Amino acid sequence: MSYFDVFNGDADGICALHQLRLSRPLDSTLVTGVKRDISLLRRVDAAAGYEVTVLDISMDKNREALLELLGKGVRVQYFDHHYAGEIPDHPGLQAVIDPSPDTCTSLLVDDYLDGAHRTWAVTAAFGDNFDESARRAAEPLGLAEAQLAQLKELGIYINYNSYGGSIEDLYSPPDELYRRLHPYEDPFAFIAGDETFQRLKAGYAEDMAKTEALRPERETQHTALYVLPAEPWARRVSGVLANQLAQAHPDRAHALLTRLPEGGFVVSVRAPMTNKTGADELCRQFPTGGGRKAAAGINQLPEEMFDAFAAKFAETYG
Repeated sequence: MSYFDVFNGDADGICALHQLRLSRPLDSTLVTGVKRDISLLRRVDAAAGYEVTVLDISMDKNREALLELLGKGVRVQYFDHHYAGEIPDHPGLQAVIDPSPDTCTSLLVDDYLDGAHRTWAVTAAFGDNFDESARRAAEPLGLAEAQLAQLKELGIYINYNSYGGSIEDLYSPPDELYRRLHPYEDPFAFIAGDETFQRLKAGYAEDMAKTEALRPERETQHTALYVLPAEPWARRVSGVLANQLAQAHPDRAHALLTRLPEGGFVVSVRAPMTNKTGADELCRQFPTGGGRKAAAGINQLPEEMFDAFAAKFAETYG
């Protein structure tokens, strides 16, 4: 039997896979990439009898490749919380899909595993900006506030590491980061014992310091739109900065447009924390757009669509 594990390179994807493989260890081929590299199933070369596990990438964006794998007799287990569209009815597909605005893929895996490795699900939920959901999931664990703060810090760093235009922008390729943390059943042991944590912490602090001078390009009572330069640090911070702004201004929607070296923008959108809807629908109106209700993005917004996006953003949340 041959296995593929296909996962988003962010905290949610990495921690979801980590939970599964702690419960069911096996040798697999890892397929992942930067956070926005979600068309991952097309990279899987599998045949009848293979098993493919998919975590935290939109089924809607991978439908054609999924149907092709199922048609070959590949068995697919699919966990995700993004917009999926119509889920195929196929005996080879086990789909655990929930696009509710207060859950993430790692929490779906946690439920599937009956909480077997919940500290990692809590870590992922914090990293994916689901603070309330993370705290609810952590209640049975009886963790101290300082321990919750540590898990939040770890989740943010893992998530932060996934943002970039290419693997070269990242401090650690997601597959390598997964391999570094996978020996650790306890996230607190990883924090204390692996140099990766300190390396990500230092990089995060250095990058985030550069954001302090940023001001909105366009701002209303209910929205703020930022434009970031075409620099590696800006591509790395875009998602985490969007999450921080959302937490700091819960009644406001945020859009971060980071300039791309080849022109155009990569876009991160966060719906207001008090109204976690509309981000996916907004972004899907533009080429390469997608995501979930509370947080979505556009991989490449052409320069000439800037004004159209800004107008739609203001209209959606005005």
